[in-house]
Amino acid sequence: MTLLHYYFILTRKNMRKDIEIPEVKDVYVAAVKEHNVAFKTEDWNVYIINDGKEPLEIILITVQGYNDTEMTTHTRHKIAVLPAKGFAKIEFMEESVFRLNNFFSITYFLHNKMYEKRWEFPAHSIKEANMVSVPVMDKKGVLAI
Repeated sequence: MTLLHYYFILTRKNMRKDIEIPEVKDVYVAAVKEHNVAFKTEDWNVYIINDGKEPLEIILITVQGYNDTEMTTHTRHKIAVLPAKGFAKIEFMEESVFRLNNFFSITYFLHNKMYEKRWEFPAHSIKEANMVSVPVMDKKGVLAI
């Protein structure tokens, strides 16, 4: 290895010590089963929920599902502002992907700090038997972990 390579390794280690990664609090991802009037079906929709006292800004969301043999395409979403005690629909979730591990990676800003967390719906976890009360929405659904 060259001296330059060692320099980059040391610099990278020192930079990691200086980066503050705040803990995500009062933000949830939930799958909620809802009646679709237009199609007369019961659909699962995924929501981001802000149970905090301040609005979230510039919310970037990437979604992907996969297992050992299959993978869905990445989908990306952006929400400009999510009010305090508010929620927003991320996407409709087709039941055929429930057999996959579904990941929702979310980045947002609060008080000019960037927060990031990855939520997961493990394979076969989205089902009525796992429904609980969803914060803010006054509905039942499955909370991602």
